[in-house]
Amino acid sequence: MLNTPHTEPTHGPRHVAIIMDGNGRWAQARGRPRLFGHQAGAKRVREVVEACPGLGVKYLTVFAFSTENWKRTQAEVAGLMSLFRRYIIKETRTLKENGIRVRFIGDRVRLDSKLISLMDALEEETKENDLVHLTVALNYGGRDEVARATKRLARDVAEGRLRPEDVDEETLPKYLDTHVLPDPDLVIRTSGEARISNFLLWQSAYSEYEFIDTLWPDFTAAEMERLCRNFGSRERRFGAVPV
Repeated sequence: MLNTPHTEPTHGPRHVAIIMDGNGRWAQARGRPRLFGHQAGAKRVREVVEACPGLGVKYLTVFAFSTENWKRTQAEVAGLMSLFRRYIIKETRTLKENGIRVRFIGDRVRLDSKLISLMDALEEETKENDLVHLTVALNYGGRDEVARATKRLARDVAEGRLRPEDVDEETLPKYLDTHVLPDPDLVIRTSGEARISNFLLWQSAYSEYEFIDTLWPDFTAAEMERLCRNFGSRERRFGAVPV
């Protein structure tokens, strides 16, 4: 069974997105290779997923590997891809039994065939689950996502399935990787960096942000709970002025 906090959920975020930053620095501070930090960070994902039901979080989206991360050393990229494969193999049964539905977003073209097969299988194995919807952004970039969505939209216009005059701000989201998900209410970035790094650019237009100093491998369910409670105290006006 999932472990959840004893406190009752308040008016917290329904969808939380996390930029899991600081794995490499965490490892280097301990005199270990960067991949050691990524391994520690992977363990934190399980803890955060387990905390979600008790916090009222139905959707959790995590930024695992960006389109820019290919610029890292070949050894680190290879290590990350191996880590992703091992994580899926190890966690599939637990995720399925605990009611977690898993989706992957991002461009799969550059990923190796074995990893893609594992991703497809995990999505299929968990498709009936509904307790928490875990979305993993893998080879994902916000600009890349919008570009791919625009190509699909343009193709539908060219082939007569969509009229140009019908395209508005409600149309493009239907072509995004996240078209079946609500927009994130809260975006958290760990490690002290105050930037969004090309993550969910369209979807987070009205999200609340929390930039925290904690490195991802040190992030806990208790800190997740604190941030969700902070969210509950915020007034979200979506551009309007209160009367």
